[in-house]
Amino acid sequence: MAKRSSLFAVVAGLLVTTATAFAAGEIIVSVPDQELGLIERGKTIARYPVSTSKFGIGDGVGTYRTPKGAMYVSEKLGDGLPAGAVIKSRIATGEVIAANAPGRDPIVSRLLWLRGKEGQNQHARDRCIYIHGTAEEKLIGRRASFGCIRMKSKDVIELYNRVHIGTPVNISEKRLAEFLPVEEPTLLARQD
Repeated sequence: MAKRSSLFAVVAGLLVTTATAFAAGEIIVSVPDQELGLIERGKTIARYPVSTSKFGIGDGVGTYRTPKGAMYVSEKLGDGLPAGAVIKSRIATGEVIAANAPGRDPIVSRLLWLRGKEGQNQHARDRCIYIHGTAEEKLIGRRASFGCIRMKSKDVIELYNRVHIGTPVNISEKRLAEFLPVEEPTLLARQD
């Protein structure tokens, strides 16, 4: 019986360790800053300009607003596609367009599909709320989307490669700096 308990403890320990290793990163989207931060162990490891909805914050079906609150990446699409590859109905069309192509506003390059974890964002997945690349890169940094979080192609490809299914996402009306701990000054060692 002792051997069985020990084996269970080892397996349970491995499961906890593995789960913790995969839960290190978090995506924070600051609506007022129009910026996305990738946070690991309390430190910002990457920051990207984004565009959230031009219609504001909310989760109502048909509102074209960006939902706020705790979510997670439920699906990733676009492995290996070139920058500017058009994705329609979550399928690559084979077309590749340049950034800021006139009259074009498709989803491009990569797509991270979000699922809400709270009442205030429970419709996010059904509304097809994504973090995705946009051909309208000139509008990044301003509220310009129809509910999704838009990014430049190079940025969404980099983010896509750094996160996994299950990565927590928090879309907030707070500034990105409010999510980070204040760094305390350190005393430098003196040489006498």
